[in-house]
Amino acid sequence: MNSLLYIIAVILIIGWAIGFFFTAVGSLIHVLLVIAVIAFILGITRRPTAI
Repeated sequence: MNSLLYIIAVILIIGWAIGFFFTAVGSLIHVLLVIAVIAFILGITRRPTAI
């Protein structure tokens, strides 16, 4: 599950970067960045701490 959040975050960041450089979608692309950051933070906070 943890790696799935990272994959989603990376895909959303790539989509944000493409949209930022081509500015075809407008402000909707910044929503993708916010979702990616939230997924990344959730991935960090839910990381198992077992050694």
